[in-house]
Amino acid sequence: MIITLTLNPAVDISTTVDHLVPEQKLRCAAARYDPGGGGINVSRAIHRLGGESLAVFPTGGATGSLLENLVAGQQIDFQTVPMAGWTRQSIVVLETATRQQFRFGLPGPAWSVAEGELFLDALRAFSAPLDYVVLSGSMPPGLPVDYGAAIARIVKRQGARLILDTSGEPLRMAVQEGAFLLKPNLGELASLVGVDKLELDEVEEAARSVIRRSWCEVVVVSLGPAGALLVAGSGNTDQYACFRVPAPTVKKQSTVGAGDSMVGGMVYALSQGKSYEDMLRLGVACGTAATMNPGTELFHPDDVERLLTWINQSGKKGFLPAPDGIN
Repeated sequence: MIITLTLNPAVDISTTVDHLVPEQKLRCAAARYDPGGGGINVSRAIHRLGGESLAVFPTGGATGSLLENLVAGQQIDFQTVPMAGWTRQSIVVLETATRQQFRFGLPGPAWSVAEGELFLDALRAFSAPLDYVVLSGSMPPGLPVDYGAAIARIVKRQGARLILDTSGEPLRMAVQEGAFLLKPNLGELASLVGVDKLELDEVEEAARSVIRRSWCEVVVVSLGPAGALLVAGSGNTDQYACFRVPAPTVKKQSTVGAGDSMVGGMVYALSQGKSYEDMLRLGVACGTAATMNPGTELFHPDDVERLLTWINQSGKKGFLPAPDGIN
């Protein structure tokens, strides 16, 4: 069983406008509404690949009811924890004249101590065997910085594998409790190892140092246009596996949800018993495919299949032209 946790979910609204002009009334296109937030997007990705997961997230107010309807409309199993504050909204506007995308993220409601404990109780209550628990997305106001660490301890007691895709001090404190897989970008990995920035040739050693501290078994580093790098090993050995997958060049429309799509692809692959190499290939295909669609749409499975074919062939034969229809 896969559970995704989203502490700061959102109703994602996307639209387009010809020009963004200050102090003028702007006529936008009809809005698209999608369920959003890290873990919810991971569950959306898993579902699109034919897998199943349970999305657990807090909701409150009229926007919380809308979020529940949006998640249900995508046939995703979910469980909510009630909140006093209204669920936040996130807005993406594409300026058609320049093809520039503008993203406006509103703050989520502040959690009370009681609400934080209620969410942990919901996690503790699962009796079915848990295979993977994904904690993805930002932390809302009001939670202590060690809240992710509390989640990590619960997941460890339940015998599940924790996958972390968050940032900042909450990530550092959570990973010190131990996780199975981390998915940092370059900046987040640099912060974990205590440096200002990392060059590409320093990434592998930085990932190994995280594993040596027994913080996790697998690190998958997002490298942007350079694809992703996987390092796997154990804190009590010097034996490491290292594998990099390049990202196909595609015509990008939106980066919203690309990282979540990547995580969703990887978790789905793991649930199907795939190797780490195949896991990374599918993750990169899903993340790249998500950038091909506007707003908050995520990916289309047929795009994933074509990109995955290209990735598999390029890994065997070196560089190949991108498949037809995706440049």
